[in-house]
Amino acid sequence: MRVLTIKQPFASLIACGLKKYEFRSWKTNYRGELYIHAGKSCDNDSMSVISKYNLECLKGYIIAKVNLTDCILVDKNMNEKLNAINSDVYRHNYTGCYAWKFENVEILKNPIKINGKLGIWNYNNTK
Repeated sequence: MRVLTIKQPFASLIACGLKKYEFRSWKTNYRGELYIHAGKSCDNDSMSVISKYNLECLKGYIIAKVNLTDCILVDKNMNEKLNAINSDVYRHNYTGCYAWKFENVEILKNPIKINGKLGIWNYNNTK
């Protein structure tokens, strides 16, 4: 299964369905199922969002499964739409970045403890 490591609190926001897009400087042609791995690092400026929504903040675990359905280059118009959706989650200028669209989010009942990696990486769960 393919996996994407994401800093907290963004991984938890994706897992609970509040964050439908992840932003990267690079695009991907991959579409399909993807595990969300909550990395061990945090975006400290955004951690207050976790307490506002009363979310668990695991670090170093695969916490959810999503379906990556699109990868969109963000222009000024889309950036304005994103910031209007939820200013707690989307509050930056994403123009020029790629928005990876996630759908069909499932929180894992049994998170998987594992170290993350850069980029999209493979997890072999047949251990």
